[in-house]
Amino acid sequence: MTAARAESLVERRSIDVVPDGERHGSAFSQFTLWLGANLQITAVITGALAVVFGANAFWAVTGLAIGNVLGGAVMALHSAQGPRLGLPQMISSRAQFGVRGAIVPLALVIVMYIGFFASGSVLAGQAVGELAGFGETPGIVVFAVVTGIGAAVGYRLIHVLGRFASVICALAFVYLGFRLLQRADLGTLLADRAFELPVFLLAVALAASWQLAYGPYVADYSRYLPRSTSARATFWWTLAGTGLGSQWSMTFGALAAAAAGGSFTGHEVEYIVGLGGAGIIASALYFVIALGKLTINVLNTYGGFMSMVTSVSGFRGQAVLSQRARAAYIGAIMVAGTALALLGKDSFLTSFKDFLLFLLAAFTPWSAINLVDYYLIAKERYDLPAFSDPAGRYGSWRWRALTVYVAGLLVQFPFLATHFYTGPLVAPLGGADISWIVGLAVPAVAYWLLARHDTAHIPDRTILGDGTPDGDAGASGGTGGGGARPPADTGASTTAGSGPRA
Repeated sequence: MTAARAESLVERRSIDVVPDGERHGSAFSQFTLWLGANLQITAVITGALAVVFGANAFWAVTGLAIGNVLGGAVMALHSAQGPRLGLPQMISSRAQFGVRGAIVPLALVIVMYIGFFASGSVLAGQAVGELAGFGETPGIVVFAVVTGIGAAVGYRLIHVLGRFASVICALAFVYLGFRLLQRADLGTLLADRAFELPVFLLAVALAASWQLAYGPYVADYSRYLPRSTSARATFWWTLAGTGLGSQWSMTFGALAAAAAGGSFTGHEVEYIVGLGGAGIIASALYFVIALGKLTINVLNTYGGFMSMVTSVSGFRGQAVLSQRARAAYIGAIMVAGTALALLGKDSFLTSFKDFLLFLLAAFTPWSAINLVDYYLIAKERYDLPAFSDPAGRYGSWRWRALTVYVAGLLVQFPFLATHFYTGPLVAPLGGADISWIVGLAVPAVAYWLLARHDTAHIPDRTILGDGTPDGDAGASGGTGGGGARPPADTGASTTAGSGPRA
């Protein structure tokens, strides 16, 4: 019985389709997961950045709220794909970019995961080091090892961790908010209403980039939900969790930075813990900081593992992994992220701001293409077995999507404002960075215009393959797009999950 429980806890699947018999949970699980993932120190610092770089608290909080709603809605649309397809997020990109062409956005996604792992490890390492008394560098290493173990166990533990973190971190943030308002008057913090468009748009962009960066992996954590799960429920519970959690954390960060002034920058963990108190309370807050970062870093490691497998499998025909191969992929993410954390820990704040804005430029075109294809072109009808076959209906490379993606990257550069590059149209706009808006709108329209008549590769109904029993294949649960048994003349390629075991 103990062995059976261990087997049920440790995940066996990677990028193969989750059969209906292994589906479980409800859409509400997306709320607790994303609430817990966003009630954490890096989200606090993201909110603080808006104030650190010039916005007053009132317009910083307002801009962050707009960015969280807009970016969170795009992210939640990706989440709704999980129950429908039963696949990790990025493998569905093969329908747009081709089985091998999907490696183009995937390469940037992997960089994202390693970067977020590193940035989270810097802050969590400070907390772990203080809590255990052995310093920041050993704290980063210990935290990385625990993160790797959590990612290796997989999906079930991730959701358990999210539920636990959502409760513990919410209680801690209520307490910290109360302590902050004891130290600083809220009316005074929000009294300055002077509006400056560039820094306001920076606040919007920081929050939007935070949310959009979840897009490449959000469906990884909804793909085990029953196929009958409502797409609307998945969307709204995901948006509610990520929107509430991130805005709560970022608002606290913006207010803390406004109240603390220069004493916050570079001493974020110490300031927050000192705000709470000393002794046992300080130890508890260090634990909360480490717990919040553990939740999100496990997500980043797990998502990075999925993306690396998706990249390799496009060329090797690989869809199922052994436990040893799974551990190797996760170990690679862990080692790379830890090395980056140790190298960059002394210049974290500025580097993280630029990193967020870079990610926004890289992922908005992918997100636009993926969502337009899924909801408007294919209308949720995909041939899942063909995702593993370069000779199948999606081919190896789909040049329309790749061309639009590259154009979506390039069109943002004139509007991009970062520490290492500022586009020529930033100054005429008063210093405002609107690259993320351009990066969503232009590729979405361009891809729709180019792909709306290119529908020969789209099946009449969703083809699930052998991963789902035939009797369950029609259980689409009102999410649209079919879900019936594959027609006899589809010419479907090898079934997902039938590739060589790594």
